[in-house]
Amino acid sequence: MVYGLANEKLTVQFSTLGAEMVSLKENKTGQEYLWQGDKQYWGGRSPVLFPIVGRLRENKYLHEGKEYEMRQHGFARNMEFTCISEDKEEIWFGLDATPVTREQYPFDFHLEIGYRLQWDTVQVSWKVKNEELKKEMYFSIGGHPGFQCPLKQGEKQSDYSIWMDQEEVLFAQNNLDTGLMHNYKNLLTLPKGRRMLQEGFFDTGTYIIEDYQVNKISLVDPENVPYLTVSFQSPVVGIWSPENLGAPFVCIEPWYGRCDREAFSGSFKEREWTNKLSPGEVFERSYQIKIER
Repeated sequence: MVYGLANEKLTVQFSTLGAEMVSLKENKTGQEYLWQGDKQYWGGRSPVLFPIVGRLRENKYLHEGKEYEMRQHGFARNMEFTCISEDKEEIWFGLDATPVTREQYPFDFHLEIGYRLQWDTVQVSWKVKNEELKKEMYFSIGGHPGFQCPLKQGEKQSDYSIWMDQEEVLFAQNNLDTGLMHNYKNLLTLPKGRRMLQEGFFDTGTYIIEDYQVNKISLVDPENVPYLTVSFQSPVVGIWSPENLGAPFVCIEPWYGRCDREAFSGSFKEREWTNKLSPGEVFERSYQIKIER
């Protein structure tokens, strides 16, 4: 089922499947800013990643001596949510643990995903509650929104650029064969915060930027004008477009967690950037997508 929010500036739509944002459109021009999904490149649009971000080593993990299996990015994106509240500016969707989820993830959880529309900005919010009576719960959560780049037919992505609120950042990348993170970091330079998206920029894998280095990332058109900005306070952010495909979109992904390192051999609670909740405790975070035009 599809729900929507609208004002004079924007119209935004959401699906109960995964509580995913499926459209972000400017009313005056009809410009669609959200990637609309194409299996030739990637069928997603803006999935929420829970209870893991990225890939587990061998798609498995250990918790309290028992082995569990879970596929990349977890299961929430493929589950049907319930709309639990709705008004003119804000909508919330909810998901609870089931016998099926407990086979992959042995915790009782309550997950809420909310969207608030204020003029030119959509705020994406998450609430995760540990419903366990006695034990701590471990999880990761993240966004995976894809944005049209280029915006217009006949344009090339290589004429666009990306802007960050830093002039250089350290980044790691995932191994394209395993999906796991390499144990080294590289330096990405951004003169005046900008870097052209030259051909082949994404062919070496996801840019994984850790340690709160960046809080704001914009996509910039061929006239050097930013047209969309993602703002966040997450410890990790991923920047991705499918490798070796020249796909016409870019994902800017605020993460509270990430894939395993190639050499990782610890338990689930020992994964880097994993979040912990005591019984009854609630985790609340958000990020913003602003249309700059």
